[in-house]
Amino acid sequence: MADTNFRNSNTKIDDALDAALDASKQGAPQRPANEVPLKRQWDAELEAELEAALEGFDASKFDVATPRSQAAGERKKLAGGERGQESRSGPQTGKVIAIRGKSIFVDLGAKSEGVLPVDQFEDALPQPGEMIEVVVDHFDTDEGLLILSRKGAAVEANWENLRKGLIVEARVTKTNKGGLDVEVDGIRGFLPIGQISINRVEDASVYINQKLRVVVTEANQREKNLVVSCRELLEREREEQREKTWAVLEEGQVRHGVIRSVKDFGAFVDIGGVDGLLHVGEMSWSRISNAGEFVKVGQEVEVKILKLDRQTKKVSLGLKQLTPSPWDRIGETYSRGMVVTGRVTRLMDFGAFVELEPGIEGLIHITELSPSRVRRVTDIVKPEQEVEVRILKIEAEAKKIALSLRPLPTVTPVVEVAEEEEDEAPATPKPARKIPLKGGKSGPGTGEGGLFSLSPKE
Repeated sequence: MADTNFRNSNTKIDDALDAALDASKQGAPQRPANEVPLKRQWDAELEAELEAALEGFDASKFDVATPRSQAAGERKKLAGGERGQESRSGPQTGKVIAIRGKSIFVDLGAKSEGVLPVDQFEDALPQPGEMIEVVVDHFDTDEGLLILSRKGAAVEANWENLRKGLIVEARVTKTNKGGLDVEVDGIRGFLPIGQISINRVEDASVYINQKLRVVVTEANQREKNLVVSCRELLEREREEQREKTWAVLEEGQVRHGVIRSVKDFGAFVDIGGVDGLLHVGEMSWSRISNAGEFVKVGQEVEVKILKLDRQTKKVSLGLKQLTPSPWDRIGETYSRGMVVTGRVTRLMDFGAFVELEPGIEGLIHITELSPSRVRRVTDIVKPEQEVEVRILKIEAEAKKIALSLRPLPTVTPVVEVAEEEEDEAPATPKPARKIPLKGGKSGPGTGEGGLFSLSPKE
C-alpha cells in the first residue's frame, strides 16, 4: 500500500515538471529562421570596424609574432598525428632566436617555436641567428612551445617521457652476470654487456661509477623495465661521421686514428667513422713479424692514407711513411767493399738476409756464404746470428744490398825483374875448334878417311 502511494506521488511530480517546461517553451520568444546568432553578428561588426580602421595599413612592413595562446589553440585543434614539427622524427635544423636565463629559444619555421636548456651545450653557447640541429621531445600545451633537446644530448628522463630512441644519461652502479646495472635520473635500468661498446668488452667492472650517454631500447612503466644501449648510439654517430669523412678523404692525407683491432697481418684503424687497414709491412721500416708487437687496441696513432677505393670502401694506411727512410742516406753510411756487422733475420733456400740497421737489409747469396760449395744455408748461419759481412754491391733505388761472407782472395805479390841494360857487354864468343871432329865422311882432297872408311886393298 505504501509503495503504491510512493509511485503515485512521483508520477504527480513528473507531470508537474513536464507542464512547467511546456509553459516556459510557449512563453519564450521564438528566433526567426533567418536571424544570425549574436556572436556571429558581433564578429561581423568587429571585422567591419577593423577594416575601416586599418584602411591603408601595410602589414608587410611590420613583423608581428603570433601569440603563444593562439599557437597553442591551433595545436590543440589538430589531431595527435598532425602536430606540425612535433610529428617529424629525427633531427631538425632551427634558428636561435634568443637566450634567456637557462633557456634557448629556437625558431623551427612553420610558426613553430621551441626551447631547450643551455646546459646541453658544454662548450660555447650558440649566438642568436645561428643555425643548430635539435630533436623534438614533446609539445608543452601550457606554454605553447616545443620542448627540444640538442642533437645527441641527453635529456632528463621520467616514466612519462621515456620511450624507445630517447637519449639519456646513465650512471653505472654495479655489474651483473649479463651486463651493467645503471640508473637514469633515479630510474633503475639495465645495460647488456654486448651493448656497452662497439668493440668487445672483456672487463665490464671498469665502467662502475661512470656516466654514459645511452639510448633507450625498451621502456615499460608497468613492469618497471628499462633497457638501454651505448653501442647503438655509438654506431648511429659513427654512421653519420662515416659519410662526412668519406666526403673529405684524399690520398696522401695524414689522419688521426684509433686502433680498433689487431691481427697478425696488420691492424684496423678508425679514422673518423671509416676503418682503414694498416698492414704490418707499413708499420715500421724494420721488419715486424707480428702486428701485436708494435700496436695495441685503443692506441692513438697518426697515419697516412696510401690508397683509397671508394667503390669497395677500402682504405690502405701507412705509419712508417711519416718517418725518414734509412735508404735515403744509404750512400752516406755504406760503400762498396766495407765490412760491417749485421744480424741474420731470415733464411731462404737461395741465401740469408742480414739486417745492417733497422730498415736496411742485405742478401748473402748461397754462393757467397763460403769458399767451398754450400748445400744448405743452415749449415753456415742461423737466425739471429751476428755476422761480419762485406758489401759487394748497393742498389739504392731498388733497395738492395749484396753481401758476402767469403774471405777476400789471397793476392800473390808480383816481383818485378829488372831489365838488362841495352849497353851491357855482349857474351864472350866460344874459341874456334882446333882439333877436327871425328866421324862422318872425309872431305874432298883431304886424303883422310872417315870413321867408317875402308882401307884400300893391298
